[in-house]
Amino acid sequence: MISTQLVRPRRGKWIAGVSAGLAQRFGVSAGLVRITFVLSGIFGVGEIVYLGLWIIMPKE
Repeated sequence: MISTQLVRPRRGKWIAGVSAGLAQRFGVSAGLVRITFVLSGIFGVGEIVYLGLWIIMPKE
């Protein structure tokens, strides 16, 4: 089931729930989103994007 809003869920989160919220919104695996953030953190600006989304995304 794809959510209509981009929110950080209360359940299924590890650190802040950003990856779980993105996965829930777009209907993909949370593990895939987490791996994408880790790889983009190694090769780019993944940490900055994650922190920005943590601030912007509301809690469920």
